[in-house]
Amino acid sequence: MFNAIGRIFRTPDLRRKLGFTLGIVALFRLGSFIPAPFVDFGNVQACLAASQSTTGLYELVNLFSGGALLQLSIFALGIMPYITASIIVQLLRVVIPHFETLYKEGQAGQGKLTQYTRYLTIALGVLQSTTLITVARSGALFPSGDPSCSQLITNDAWYAILLMVITMTAGTGLIMWMGELITERGIGNGMSLLIFTSIASTFPGSLWSIAQARGLDTFFVVLAVGLLVVVAVVFVEQSQRRVPVQYAKRMVGRRTYGGNNTYIPIKVNMAGVVPVIFASSLLYLPALIAQFNQPAQGEEPQAWVVWITNYLTKGDHPLYMLLYFVLIVGFTYFYVAITFNPDEVAENMKKYGGFIPGIRAGRPTAEYLDYVLTRITLPGSLYLGLIALLPLIALSAFGANQNFPFGGASILIIVGVGLETVKQIDAQLQQRHYEGLLR
Repeated sequence: MFNAIGRIFRTPDLRRKLGFTLGIVALFRLGSFIPAPFVDFGNVQACLAASQSTTGLYELVNLFSGGALLQLSIFALGIMPYITASIIVQLLRVVIPHFETLYKEGQAGQGKLTQYTRYLTIALGVLQSTTLITVARSGALFPSGDPSCSQLITNDAWYAILLMVITMTAGTGLIMWMGELITERGIGNGMSLLIFTSIASTFPGSLWSIAQARGLDTFFVVLAVGLLVVVAVVFVEQSQRRVPVQYAKRMVGRRTYGGNNTYIPIKVNMAGVVPVIFASSLLYLPALIAQFNQPAQGEEPQAWVVWITNYLTKGDHPLYMLLYFVLIVGFTYFYVAITFNPDEVAENMKKYGGFIPGIRAGRPTAEYLDYVLTRITLPGSLYLGLIALLPLIALSAFGANQNFPFGGASILIIVGVGLETVKQIDAQLQQRHYEGLLR
């Protein structure tokens, strides 16, 4: 392993790519601490220290921004607008036939879809930055009750708000450009690596807060549990059902083509982290609606606002956990059904002379693939639900002010991006040295 790592730094091309990637990542983290214009940095830091934990409403966005959201920095929105735009464009392929046609056109069509994703990212950046500034002005960003937490912005004039919106939206565009630079000139997928960096940067602070609040014994127990969770996630993420496929031999002139054996890899977790993001976003909507319907001072809150506040904003409540788990399972089946089309796969196999041994080509093949996909998605959805519930269970065990880092979307992204990046480095090492990073 250490010899392989040494070969990375001894290879000029790999060393240059790795240095470029680390440089972009350092700039990304630096921008997360630069406050946006007209933001009272002192008040923000004081309120952030007083609250000690993010509210459920902003937890996901704050996670993907590496803590930059609550600091109201120029990179406050992080990569979240791009993630949302990518998911929306992918889902629109099912609704809009033109998008599906572009996807099937190859590199030119997918380049067009990427352009649409960029435009939608900027539009979402404007919307999310406006919402964030509105919430910060109302004092609801830090629900600590401190009067200084409602004075985070030093200038409420329209031009100041406009400048803040432009700055945060430009920050999102800059992050998107930096991610594409890493993909083109660095190592790994740029967007994924920036998300990886944002999430990994929160791990030391979360672990240290557990050590301070609960002692070193609890800290080492959490660390041991975290390592077991990482091993389990790696095992499941690498697991797949390989459906064997044979291709018939074809005679073209005097040459024989085909006749080879291959397989269709169907992963246990085909949906990745998307169902967790969907479920979290859907559960945040009632809390968002309730927050904007808070009563004036001296008035009694409405009954439905009280019910939402008591049951749908507290992650340690059993009803919240049950809804979260059920939504993740449902969204897993929904997303897998969109991304993997058995009819299309069966038609392509039939077109090129492929068949599954013992299964007739055409409709029977599609039905068999759908049967296998349905059965393998069940353990995958249950696995996603259990992993997502780990931080909520830790919330009940360690207290409301503790953030358990080894669970939910964070650990899925950390492991997934890490495995993919290591595989790319390994492939490049094998091209140059005939011996990779992995054995």
